[in-house]
Amino acid sequence: MKFNKTQSPSANKSARRGFIKSIAFTTAAIAGGAMIASPQLMAAGQTWKIQSTWDAGTVGYSMFEEWCQGIEEKTGGELKFKAFPAKSVAADNNALFDSVRSGVLQGMNPFTLYWSGKIPASVFLSSYPAGPDQPAQWDTMFYSLGMLEKTREIYKKLGLFYVGPIQHDANIIHSKKPVNSLDDLNGMKIRLPGGMVAEVFQKFGVSSVSLPGSDIFPALEKGTIDAADYVGPAVNYELGFSQVTDNILFGPPGVMSVYQPVDLMDLTVNLRSWNKLTPKVQQIVEDEVRNYSQRHYQTIQKRNIEAMEKFKADGSKVSRLSQEDMVRFRKAAIPVWYKWANKNKDAREIFDIQLKYMMNDTVGYITPEDIKGME
Repeated sequence: MKFNKTQSPSANKSARRGFIKSIAFTTAAIAGGAMIASPQLMAAGQTWKIQSTWDAGTVGYSMFEEWCQGIEEKTGGELKFKAFPAKSVAADNNALFDSVRSGVLQGMNPFTLYWSGKIPASVFLSSYPAGPDQPAQWDTMFYSLGMLEKTREIYKKLGLFYVGPIQHDANIIHSKKPVNSLDDLNGMKIRLPGGMVAEVFQKFGVSSVSLPGSDIFPALEKGTIDAADYVGPAVNYELGFSQVTDNILFGPPGVMSVYQPVDLMDLTVNLRSWNKLTPKVQQIVEDEVRNYSQRHYQTIQKRNIEAMEKFKADGSKVSRLSQEDMVRFRKAAIPVWYKWANKNKDAREIFDIQLKYMMNDTVGYITPEDIKGME
């Protein structure tokens, strides 16, 4: 700014004072703006604590942790996921469920079936005996036939938001003696999950035992059980099952398991936390769950193929149930389906979506004759 030399000294002083004031005002405005902006910038990024039911060091947890680390970049810094392995914040499944409801954790990555005691409909949110047995069928029901929307309605009642399913694997049985048909199961003592699975196997003379995963190997080694269901080949080989069993039971060709062929996990979050996200970030998270589901499933399948070669190298033999056995198994399972579907309205509504799908000619698993007399 130039001062006019022809002006009086007092006029020049006045101009200088005005110039200095304008600089001071501008500086204060800039500083004030920064002070106003800082809290906004700090609030822009949320960090969510999310606990998985995978143990640290497992392939499942490694994949989940890697996926969580990518969320911050994909949301432009608006949301960050901090992953925790099983039992690191919440000590058990009940505590995990309650921690997400209360907001101690903002999310969880469980096997959906864990909540059958709290959410009866959850037995139909992961595969069940002789039900839909292909991952694509489950994605179709969730994303095309209204099952996702219905599931979210159920979870909302509990203060939770079910973001979406995550495909995992099938569960298979490792046994000390060969099992070549359903009749060979009679009299065997098998580690099985409870609920629908145990009830159907009991119809074929099986004595079922519930054991945590860490107790399966010693029980097989000591002979206190004859066989054990657990997850798929990749994880089961790492647990040493080839050292204590000689046989693996699959379903008919193309079906690894007749009783739990599509074991689904999910991402479930605290509803209040979900509602704080912008619609744009919510959509990113939903899309990323679908992407992660595919990646998780495909990685596990690759590991399964590699593990089966190791099982065979260790001397394990594979046997398969026949299509006739599959028909018999489904016939035994159908009354159990209805028993669980009728536990409450929500369970029945989910089951009805699936039953209608299974009866459609594109699937053809169920005929009107199969469910005659069932209600």
